[in-house]
Amino acid sequence: MVDVSAKSETARSARATGTIRMQPATLAAIVGNQLKKGDVLGVARVAAIMAAKRTGDLIPLCHPLALHDVQVELVVDEALPGVRCEVTARTVGRTGVEMEALTAVSVALLTIYDMAKAMDRGMVISDISLAEKTGGKLGSWSRG
Repeated sequence: MVDVSAKSETARSARATGTIRMQPATLAAIVGNQLKKGDVLGVARVAAIMAAKRTGDLIPLCHPLALHDVQVELVVDEALPGVRCEVTARTVGRTGVEMEALTAVSVALLTIYDMAKAMDRGMVISDISLAEKTGGKLGSWSRG
């Protein structure tokens, strides 16, 4: 684990994104809340928040953080067809929240897969990436 005790506390945020592609009928079942496991997008949103809070337990050498905010946006995209996920995590601390945002996106998409796999095992999770981060010694960064 990296020693961050000498670093200054600053406001920090990170935004991560990802997608899950599926059959149109699977997406329609998710939107229509017709899957046996229930409200897929609602459960995925809660799973993302829980995952962000547990990142330090899941990723070796990752600092446990007190998160101040986690926002999860799940957008149905019929053009994929599938769901786009965006998570923004915020804290005030000595280390960034990139891993929390990335973990949250990953777990949200895995939750969608788990809840819909009985209907569509061919779903594809992809494009999980950090979109931007702010705060810290190096300042802001954006994918473009």
